[in-house]
Amino acid sequence: MDKVFSNEMNVLKALAILLVVSGHLEFSLLGIFPPYSFQLALFFFISGCLFKDKYLNEVFTFVERRIKSLLVPYFWYNLFYMGVTILIAKLTGKFWGMPLSFKNFFVTPFLNGHQFDLSCPLWFVTQLFMTMITFLFLFRALNSVTKNKYVHLAFFTVLGVLAIPFQKLFAVTPVMLVVIRTMFSMFFVYLGYFYTHFIKDNYNIFTPKWFGAVFVLQSILWMFNRDYDPSHGIGLSYVLVWARFDDQLFVPVITSLTGIWASLFVVKILYPYVKDIKFIQDMGRVTYHIMANHLLVMYIMTAIFLYIHGIPISERANHDIYWIYNPVQTTYLYFVVTMAATTYVGVGLKKLHKKALEILKKVVYNIKKGVRIAVRT
Repeated sequence: MDKVFSNEMNVLKALAILLVVSGHLEFSLLGIFPPYSFQLALFFFISGCLFKDKYLNEVFTFVERRIKSLLVPYFWYNLFYMGVTILIAKLTGKFWGMPLSFKNFFVTPFLNGHQFDLSCPLWFVTQLFMTMITFLFLFRALNSVTKNKYVHLAFFTVLGVLAIPFQKLFAVTPVMLVVIRTMFSMFFVYLGYFYTHFIKDNYNIFTPKWFGAVFVLQSILWMFNRDYDPSHGIGLSYVLVWARFDDQLFVPVITSLTGIWASLFVVKILYPYVKDIKFIQDMGRVTYHIMANHLLVMYIMTAIFLYIHGIPISERANHDIYWIYNPVQTTYLYFVVTMAATTYVGVGLKKLHKKALEILKKVVYNIKKGVRIAVRT
């Protein structure tokens, strides 16, 4: 993977996490591409773009790396947010989460991922892990049958589309929820792989004709957007975490595709201007930490606003975890402060992790050295 493309992917990751946070603040960063209509599909797409063919023959290495990069920090955060949730409960009387239990700490993360409200966006992490592992084994199996990329694309497309009616055909139990999310998300993983391997260097999909076609299509969809007029039309947004696709079949796929294209287009346009901005680079590298901590920053900001205006903190307990104080006036301040705080916290945590590993390696080296000396004597 060339350096420019790698850097573009990092900027795309930064844009993707900006879209997630803005979505949780209920405003659209890309205009007619509304919150919840494509952001998470974009993250799965990025994962597919970064998937390497060598992993098809190095299964153990792939699984090991995904455990280290996704699950290990996840359970550290799970422990952290258990402590934060208990502390907030003692201070305010409100327990933001499910009852504490072995199941909710170790099993629920792989079902709905909402054991603690403040870290509920991390449901995506465990789902990404399950999606990528399932994708690896399915892709290996497909490759053993045929190498035809169009057969692969057709297979994952059908799988993704079929996931949508499953919410109506079957009872959405915790296990079925995971099945639906995995089927839907694998399509976008393969789409990212397909884009990187067969489109990026062979076709220009960012011409004026493509621009016009995508925006005309999205504009037509927008005319029927029920998100702003519940009395009619279609819902462009969908809630993947709960497998809620409204009553649509193809619309969630279409809006995901148009949103992904728009995101790629934005990065193509902006990349020359933002590629050297350190804050953007850092943001792309610490999306995990931003995903994990942005609701906590919003919660703290809301507590400060309530204190300043003489409103008891108990008022916060009357609203859901995404509620913010006076959103008409404060939404963009929440957005800016949250992105800045979580990015810099993420950078600090990465540095701390790196330093801890260096110290651990030295300790292990010294222990081994001491053992060797002891054996010789």
